[in-house]
Order: sequence, then structure tokens, then C-alpha cells
Amino acid sequence: MDRAALFDVDGTLADTNHLHVTCWWEALRQAGHDVAMHDIHRAIGLPGEDLLAHLLGEDRDVSADETVSAAHDTLYGTYFDRLPRLDSADELLRALDGRGWRVVLVTSAKDSELEALRRAIGADDAIAATATSDDVSEGKPAPDPVRHALRLVDAPARGAVLVGDTVWDMKAGTRAGVSCVGLLCGGIPRHDLEEAGARAVYRHPADLLAHLGSSPFAHVGA
Repeated sequence: MDRAALFDVDGTLADTNHLHVTCWWEALRQAGHDVAMHDIHRAIGLPGEDLLAHLLGEDRDVSADETVSAAHDTLYGTYFDRLPRLDSADELLRALDGRGWRVVLVTSAKDSELEALRRAIGADDAIAATATSDDVSEGKPAPDPVRHALRLVDAPARGAVLVGDTVWDMKAGTRAGVSCVGLLCGGIPRHDLEEAGARAVYRHPADLLAHLGSSPFAHVGA
């Protein structure tokens, strides 16, 4: 049975969540919206349109969404040449690849962002496939991105583990029937990740790598 190691990227493999928070805050400010950074942080991981709906409500002027999203993308793009990889993220992916796992990146990032993130992570040799929000009609927390990722490597849900840092990751993975592992490096509390479906929670990629032999990766598909 093919085994799939599914990874969110922002906040999970790259230390970029707070860059996104700052860029969304400025984009919203430019559009006349006063939104607390704490609230924006909790929405990171959602696709842009869903993030704006979550923060501004379904009754907002949706005609402005494209302008706000474009402002965020422009601001975030200024960091593309220096996005920070989380410690041992590349080693974790290579360790799983070496153990026979098919590594797939499952992200709400757009294709242009993902290219910069992959450069930052520096482990393309261990990545079998990528699934972005551009590939599905509904992003996280819907299960669609996870199911799409499984199809890319022809792996069953029972043989897959999803690693992420947000409740949206955990909900998407749980709804798709895969085992979920949460990381605290994105800034979301352990309780929230566990309540959303995480079977185990680690501090960061290096912590998961150090405990790989006792993690859900040691049991799923065994």
C-alpha cells in the first residue's frame, strides 16, 4: 500500500504565518478595514476568498475582494527571496521519503507563492507532488485538497498522515479520513489543534523528526 505524508507549508515547513498576518493586515487597512492581527492569525490557512469571508462576513462588498487579495499578494511577494524555512523541515521530508512515504505538499498558497516556498524549504528531491488551492473548488477546511493530494500519489486515506499547524488543516484531514498531526510552530494552541482532530501534537518539524519512530507515522499503514 502506498503511504502518503501530506504537509501543509505555511507555518508548518516555513516560518511564514506572521508575514501573512502583517500583509493581510496592511491590505485590509488600505481597503478601509480595521481588523485585529489576532483575528487574522486565526484565519491564516484559509484560501484568500474564504479568509476575507471569515474576517469581514458574507455580507461584505465582495467586489473588493480581488483588490484586497492582490494587495496582500504584492506585499507578501516582497519576501519571496528570503522566506524562512523552519529548522529541520527539509530533513523531515527527506527522512520520510527515505522510509518509503510519498511526500505531498497540500497548501492554500497560490502556485506563485508555492514556488518561493519550495525554494525556501530546499527539499524538492523528497517531494513527490503538490496540491494547491488552485487545484480544487473548495479549500481547507473542506476535505477536497487532501483528497486531491491522495489521488496524485494513488494512496488511500487509511495510509496517510497530514501534518499541519492550523485548525483548518486538522479539520480538512479529519474530514478526508486521514490521521492528523499538529505542529505548534504556526502559533495555534495545542488544545485547538487536538479539538480539531490532531492525533498528536509536536512543537515544530525538528521535534516531529526526533520522535518520528513513536509518532502516527510509525503506526499508519503498518
